[in-house]
Amino acid sequence: MSAPHLHQQWKSRFVFMAFVTPALLFLMLFWLFPIAASIGISFTDWDYMTAGFHVTGLANYQGLLKDKAFWEALTHTLLFAAETVVPVLVLGLILALLVWSAGKYTMYSLILFSPWITPAVAVSIVWTWIFEPDAGLANQVLHMLGLPGSAWLHSSDTALISVALVTVWKNLGYVMLLFTGALSRMPAELAEAASVDGAGYMQRLFYITLPLLRPVILLTGIIMTADSLRAYDQIQILTQGGPAGSTRTLLYLYYQLGFEQFDMGSAAAAVVILMAIGLGLSLFQIQMKKKEAYS
Repeated sequence: MSAPHLHQQWKSRFVFMAFVTPALLFLMLFWLFPIAASIGISFTDWDYMTAGFHVTGLANYQGLLKDKAFWEALTHTLLFAAETVVPVLVLGLILALLVWSAGKYTMYSLILFSPWITPAVAVSIVWTWIFEPDAGLANQVLHMLGLPGSAWLHSSDTALISVALVTVWKNLGYVMLLFTGALSRMPAELAEAASVDGAGYMQRLFYITLPLLRPVILLTGIIMTADSLRAYDQIQILTQGGPAGSTRTLLYLYYQLGFEQFDMGSAAAAVVILMAIGLGLSLFQIQMKKKEAYS
């Protein structure tokens, strides 16, 4: 290998490392190190208030598995994920198809995308007023339609699905935008050829559009699943985990254990379990995506 070629190779490596190193440092400092610290804390009895702690092994995990509140929070977490991910994917796809077929997707996308860029705290405060049982807009609309009102956030039967409704409304524009972008990249020749052969709109949708959108649907499902598992802001503003713990998810349980009860060991164990669940669901969806790619 000649000296100029070797010099050019080392120069390329130096430039590469110069660009990558800041991102790696940021990743290690704000992602890898906190994860490692959380895992380490989950094996201790640190109370967050003092510097001293003792290593307790798996005691925190064993305590959580015996705690009824943990299993209730786990159930609420999985229910909340199902109540948000599936509706937002279906409705987002329908909206994307409607907006794309209208041909004015830029203007409509901007309007529908606005809830996503609005802070979750501001959105939650507005929805608190909408869900107010006595004078809220939601019950007023139901009464106008001749339907009975609902307790919404004030009943353990409807609180979780009410928070899910707010989350779906906020994320809908983002999902629609992802699907609209995917639709814009689809080859128009396939739909045109199918139309010439006599295929109707529904046939083109189920046999051309949806199969081509499967990778985007799976990727969006991963993103929305991760978002639903780490939902906190809307729960804190709308219900504070109530009523009667009906909206307490694992992440909110982590907050209560760590910053209300000062049991950081158990709180860290709860969040490690939540990370494991999120990682497992993501790996499952990635495997589904690989199967789609090879099929």
